Amino acid sequence: MSIPVWKIVEGQGPLVAAAIHDGHFVRPEALELMAIPEVERLREEDPYTWMWTAVAPTSVVGLNSRFEVDLNRPRRKAVYIRPEDAWGLQVWREEPPPSIIEGSLLEYDGFYAALEELLVGIERRYGRFVVFDLHTYNHRREGPDGPEADPEFNPQVNLGTGTVNREIWGPLVNRFVADLRGFDFPGGHLDVRENVKFRGGAMSRWIHERFPETGCSLAIEFKKFFMDEWTGKLDEKLHQSIFEALRATTLGVTEELANLTLARPLPIPAVNPLAAVNDGLEPLRQDPAEAAPA
Repeated sequence: MSIPVWKIVEGQGPLVAAAIHDGHFVRPEALELMAIPEVERLREEDPYTWMWTAVAPTSVVGLNSRFEVDLNRPRRKAVYIRPEDAWGLQVWREEPPPSIIEGSLLEYDGFYAALEELLVGIERRYGRFVVFDLHTYNHRREGPDGPEADPEFNPQVNLGTGTVNREIWGPLVNRFVADLRGFDFPGGHLDVRENVKFRGGAMSRWIHERFPETGCSLAIEFKKFFMDEWTGKLDEKLHQSIFEALRATTLGVTEELANLTLARPLPIPAVNPLAAVNDGLEPLRQDPAEAAPA
């Protein structure tokens, strides 16, 4: 693997922000075999999320397209093979050969090894840590002029906490939700709800299994109300406001994290860093035209 599919910038403190679906690049040897047009790839990726990672001193950003290797799927599903793996989209002209799949899985394994090294170091220095696992999702799947998806099932912010241990992290989760809802957002306070559309993906699950007492990953899904999901055009004001809303939560999260660190001992589990990425959480809504794991 000559070029990593991720970029890590490490800073000081126990907060990490990740945008692992921001990437758009595809290895040339894989791109030659792809049937899916670039514009369709872009529509299912999470463009502009890398800029939100500046809310934390440490950032983790995916560089390659999820259509080459999805870092937020279980390893056995990290390479989309059939249309049902990818919202009904035909990704490949024909099934990719083992060499392409193996190359992508090497990248996947390299990412989780690097993430392991990063988080172990943060755990040793600060005791506990929180990861903002940043994603976006589509809500106009019937076309650029079609209706928006029903807001009842598509909140502006879906917080996936399906694998969060609330016995430990409940106060921190509640504080994050309250602070995000309380931010003075343009047009009115954000609609923030838990586990309505997504419960969190493989990376959050891996963090919670590898660091059960010391790591909390908040899978934060923003509906693409801040951009045109069909053209990619960005509403810069709304995008910046989301950044500011996220930044406004960091003080409360840090305070809650400090309270936890003072209150509980910190066992260091010995776990294979790749053991937990072979299973993942599926979305609550199973229609491939409406949702898929983030």
